[in-house]
Amino acid sequence: MKAGSKIAVVIPCYKVKKHIVGVIEAIGQEVERIYVIDDCCPEDSGDYVNTHCTDPRVHILRHVVNQGVGGAVMTGYQAAISDQMDIIVKIDGDGQMDPRLLLNFVTPILQREADYTKGNRFFNLENIRTIPRTRLFGNAILSFMTKISSGYWGLFDPVNGYTAIHRDIARQLPFDKISRRYFFETDMLFRLNTLRAVVMDVPMSAKYADEISNLKVSKVIGDFLFKHMRNFVKRIFYNYYLRDMSVASLELPLGIIFTLFGTIYGGVHWLKGFESNIPAPAGTVMFSAMPVIVGIQFILAFISYDIASVPDKVQYIRYSPTSKTDRGSL
Repeated sequence: MKAGSKIAVVIPCYKVKKHIVGVIEAIGQEVERIYVIDDCCPEDSGDYVNTHCTDPRVHILRHVVNQGVGGAVMTGYQAAISDQMDIIVKIDGDGQMDPRLLLNFVTPILQREADYTKGNRFFNLENIRTIPRTRLFGNAILSFMTKISSGYWGLFDPVNGYTAIHRDIARQLPFDKISRRYFFETDMLFRLNTLRAVVMDVPMSAKYADEISNLKVSKVIGDFLFKHMRNFVKRIFYNYYLRDMSVASLELPLGIIFTLFGTIYGGVHWLKGFESNIPAPAGTVMFSAMPVIVGIQFILAFISYDIASVPDKVQYIRYSPTSKTDRGSL
């Protein structure tokens, strides 16, 4: 770790009174400040920490109204940025995330390999056995949707909340637009892609004991699907038409047009042939099949280009913990 680097930890607190003090006690001395955000917790987590924790690094921030995990993290980010912290790590307060892994998330950022790191519980196949099957299945679906909407095709486990971010990237985030609730982690990836930030998965294991997850995948799949589609459209517009244009900017619309034309044209003539019991002429079949084939090829070419365009250049210019003029390049 580079000398003089300032690391902060943000811990959103909502119904985690039983675990929060243990989480704080497990955080190593490499961390300079710990922000505990009492998100209008019905268990008064902030007061509980204030009473039972004597760690001088702890700063308690309180929300009068519950803002969700995203709102709590944004509050922590803004406090850390204001205090000139260099790396901001987010850890949940329910005891599922091992604070001893913190440097695994921080090191790639300090070594200029990433702007943002996140956990991946699926990297080690042996650890997958400890994950409940419903979470495993739900995560697989959410991961695929996130790859499409965020543009980070190599990432997995998108709802993993163990993350770290460089200050120069965090302060460029649109805090008022990022999702405040359970879509927070995946919406963050979409926002990071618009900043062209480098994101890296960090292998980790998760602990499942007596904690109760507030996220029910079966109840959020529909809402997540809509938001992923919205983010996908935004990302394509920002990256391929507003910010820049390339061959891929033509491939996607042409692919959609050709595919839809061939499908509709062929479908109409198939219905006519079915009703009249007269097979469609070979020319009609070819005239409907060719646009579909060409359209699919255009779409596949676009996807290939999109996968190859995953951000791979760290965005902050240099790492200088003491500099007040250190800015990102965006």
